[in-house]
Amino acid sequence: MTFPDRIERTIELPQGPDQVWAALTTAEGLTGWFGAVAEIDLRPGADFDLHFEKEGGATAHLRIAAVEPPRRFAYEWGLVTLPPDDPRRTLVEFLLEPAAGGTRLTVTETGFAQAPEDELGAQAHTMNTQGWTIKLDELAAYLNVVQS
Repeated sequence: MTFPDRIERTIELPQGPDQVWAALTTAEGLTGWFGAVAEIDLRPGADFDLHFEKEGGATAHLRIAAVEPPRRFAYEWGLVTLPPDDPRRTLVEFLLEPAAGGTRLTVTETGFAQAPEDELGAQAHTMNTQGWTIKLDELAAYLNVVQS
């Protein structure tokens, strides 16, 4: 079973990079749009958690890979279909670029090539592909509410 190694989504937001950065990198911002309660220590190498109360209390354990305000934020997290202690991780990278009237945000998730080449790997890729479309819409909605 073959699936791409990466997912990439780009969205144009009317808010400036500083506002988008805060939504991506603060506990308040992440909790506001990601659908999880966030606890974050914003430094490379730090671990942080997202608690998904709506999904039965699941917790995603992440490790920060890059913090370059206000243009690049990246973290590693486990593949959703594998056990939490599985060492395979994907890298999620947010790139923010000033754009006419706001910010161009590109989200890239890579590392699916290390996923099992079975239904679990394909399912992880499909779930995250759909998930990033939903989450970026939720980010845009959150930023529109915060801005008003």
